Amino acid sequence: MNEYRKGTVSTVLYSGSSLPYEPWSTDINIGWASDSSLRFLAVGDWGGLPSKPYTTHIETSVAHAMGKTAAKYQTKFTLALGDNFYFDGVKDVDDTRFKDTFENVYTDKALQTPWFLVAGNHDHRGNVSAQIEYSNKSKRWNFPNYYYPLHFTIPGSNATVSILMLDTIQLCGNTIHDKLGDQPQGPKDIEKANTQWQWLESSLENNNASFIIVAGHYPVISIAEHGPTSCLVETLMPMLYKYKVTSFFSGHDHNLQHLQVNQSNVSVDYFVIGSGNFVDPSTAHVSKVPSGSLKYHWANILKPGGFAYIEATPQTMTLSFIQGDGTYLYSHSMKPRK
Repeated sequence: MNEYRKGTVSTVLYSGSSLPYEPWSTDINIGWASDSSLRFLAVGDWGGLPSKPYTTHIETSVAHAMGKTAAKYQTKFTLALGDNFYFDGVKDVDDTRFKDTFENVYTDKALQTPWFLVAGNHDHRGNVSAQIEYSNKSKRWNFPNYYYPLHFTIPGSNATVSILMLDTIQLCGNTIHDKLGDQPQGPKDIEKANTQWQWLESSLENNNASFIIVAGHYPVISIAEHGPTSCLVETLMPMLYKYKVTSFFSGHDHNLQHLQVNQSNVSVDYFVIGSGNFVDPSTAHVSKVPSGSLKYHWANILKPGGFAYIEATPQTMTLSFIQGDGTYLYSHSMKPRK
């Protein structure tokens, strides 16, 4: 594991209707439902096209299904897991892609809740700082920094959900050709990568949340086109077990996957949620993941993509994969950390 210095950690706290950001001075208001669960969506690799119509049939189908799901369950926010704009990100904060691929696509009233975003490898081919700056122009686009924490209290309880949003491209570097098995080439800025690793470990070591989700674009393990990300297997994976993280959310591979790996009596669930815009049926790396770890894989090229719906109660956190036509595909429940 890399060597990095300990430091202070800024925290974003979500425990009711007032959601202060520090040190980014952003306030968001969420009206909690009068029940005892926290409900939200997750979607990855949703970033449309760089030319007209600036979207795909899969993206618009998934957006519609997300809206229906959000309305049905009164979800409070959405996690967007990178590759927000294909194929080369955005140029500046006034880029029309923000409207053409995001604002004008996810139009359902139930999706006008906060979106929390991280960057993907395609975003890093453009101007990620412009995506961060766009947080000041959009009521729902919340991208306060390259990496940041979210902490929620489950309504009606003292149970909590902690979500640590990572920039895995800053940690591991970008890919060159983004083709079969193409691995990140190493961080562009070693100091920034080490600072983020230090921040992550500091955020985990004193974290008493009932459930911890770590989220980033690259998968730790995957059976699909890109396969496991060696940088994350080497450095991140040991942290997940050391600090008993509940699950890791990612995209990058354009399908839906659930893998579960047990080490030293700790079980971590890995979810790939990368079919918000494309579907790729590759299983090229099925032999590269731990034996018996694959629990579910979906990549039906005849169907319009998919996303995830998550519901957390004090007793359990359940993730469900939903197809872009609204069909429920698969669910898995996780218990609170001990």
